[in-house]
Amino acid sequence: MVRWEPGTRERLQAAALELFTERGFEQTTAADIAAAVGVSERTFFRHFPDKREVLFDGQSRLVEAFLAGVADAPADAPALDVVAAALHSGAGFFPDDRRSWARLRRGVIEQHPALLERERHKMAELAGIIRAALVARGVAEPAATLAAESGTTVFTIAFGQWIAEGEHRSLDELQTRVLADLRSLTASDAGRAARP
Repeated sequence: MVRWEPGTRERLQAAALELFTERGFEQTTAADIAAAVGVSERTFFRHFPDKREVLFDGQSRLVEAFLAGVADAPADAPALDVVAAALHSGAGFFPDDRRSWARLRRGVIEQHPALLERERHKMAELAGIIRAALVARGVAEPAATLAAESGTTVFTIAFGQWIAEGEHRSLDELQTRVLADLRSLTASDAGRAARP
């Protein structure tokens, strides 16, 4: 009988990512992952419902981080400032020591359309949750949806930059820059629209 060891979940994740990278996602089984860590396949399934979830574990904690930022924003903050607070809080979920893992994870996901679709679905869920939190704060539609969707777009773009080879800036810094670009773009467009 295999005894429980601390860190089993993390070791399964590390082994899975290594195997997915070396062999391919489709060629790697839950049994392979379990064997690489020295646990039973049953132990794997105690931690993850399937091998796909190894790559998407942590979504609930990411959502919690974003919602903490929404909750911490001043009550009178405009919607985009609330989103900026959510982005700042969410960036804490990705310290620099997770960057290499995130790069490998993205490489695996980008090779499989079903995994890419799952990733997009997770971002859509996050946008919906942020939208609902904005509405609860009194932000009217369509501003709540525009702000939430813009926030997840900023996150997606900045995250792609953060995992790029040679990048050393923090995710928080990159998100701040991308959000500033968005604000500049919308301000320019608003200025043009106001001209006769």
